[in-house]
Amino acid sequence: MKILTVVGARPQFIKAAVVSRAIEEYNQTVPAGEHIEELLVHTGQHYDDNMSDVFFRQMQIPIPRYQLGIGGGTHGAMTGRMLESLEALMLEEKPDIVLVYGDTNSTLAGGLAAAKLHIPVAHVEAGLRSFNMQMPEEVNRILTDRVSSWLFCPTETAVSNLEREGAGAWPGVMVHNVGDVMYDAAMFYRERAIAGHIVADLLDIYNEGFYLATVHRQENTDDPQRLTSIMTALEEIAERVPVILPLHPRTRKHLLELGLTMKRVSCIEPVGYFDMVCLLDKCQAVFTDSGGVQKEAYFFHKPCITMRDETEWVELVEHGYNRLVGAERESIICAEQEFIQQARDFSVPLYGDGRAGEKIVKCLITYRRCI
Repeated sequence: MKILTVVGARPQFIKAAVVSRAIEEYNQTVPAGEHIEELLVHTGQHYDDNMSDVFFRQMQIPIPRYQLGIGGGTHGAMTGRMLESLEALMLEEKPDIVLVYGDTNSTLAGGLAAAKLHIPVAHVEAGLRSFNMQMPEEVNRILTDRVSSWLFCPTETAVSNLEREGAGAWPGVMVHNVGDVMYDAAMFYRERAIAGHIVADLLDIYNEGFYLATVHRQENTDDPQRLTSIMTALEEIAERVPVILPLHPRTRKHLLELGLTMKRVSCIEPVGYFDMVCLLDKCQAVFTDSGGVQKEAYFFHKPCITMRDETEWVELVEHGYNRLVGAERESIICAEQEFIQQARDFSVPLYGDGRAGEKIVKCLITYRRCI
């Protein structure tokens, strides 16, 4: 069986690494003639300086077989170029399955290209919904789910979303709650993560406690009022508790345009995954607008304040691990003073048992045995 895996950004490589390890473990248990062959394709959607050869070696991630180098431009232009390149590649390689992750333009392009060639699509992180169609990610995930044969859900909430959309009646579609591959990844890398010298120095300086913040989502960075409100709140909070903010290039650009200077918050360059794991492991709480970081805060048993108006990870809010505060300065500060201090039990298994990768491979193996 040949699987073509499409990824376009560093978080997707980390997710894909979970399944790649599970494939390798499976291959070690069967004769060579029964091996799964995986071809990793990097669309190039997000260029990342941290994704050097060292990144792949340290993270134990297979190096992509194909680099398409498609990044930049509008959503439509980017997705169209990816569709064209991926279709040609699929026609050449003739994979049995195309595997996609998450909700990027690369996800949608991989799913559409495969579906039009009648190649079964497996979507990891299926069923997530923010119910905000202004988000490009929401459009990508809904369309990808609709053309997929396997919908690998990370939570029961995701399964319920698909049930409400009628997925049970879609011909040839299988819905599985396998758990979250990012939970697998967090547990795997937590034991292996070593901080780089910049983050290690900060951990020494702030060894009595600090907050970790990330701000990158366009709805915040591209809105001067929202960005100013968020940064003002973080500056005020940093008077009491140190705040470390790995600064996304887009966020830095807009701060410069607005003339906003962060005087108290410790702004650092974007960090690699190991550094992020170390920061999550040592911080007291998390302030973020990232979907992935919300979950990672939970994985590392840290309360999370989400500076957005909605979240795909509603179970985190329902169980009291996460609070949505929007971008209002007063709401952010109030949550820091009240929500973070609350006692909470992180033992509720919201995202599976850390074996999502293994379960995904078992489902795909079952398919091979049926054809």
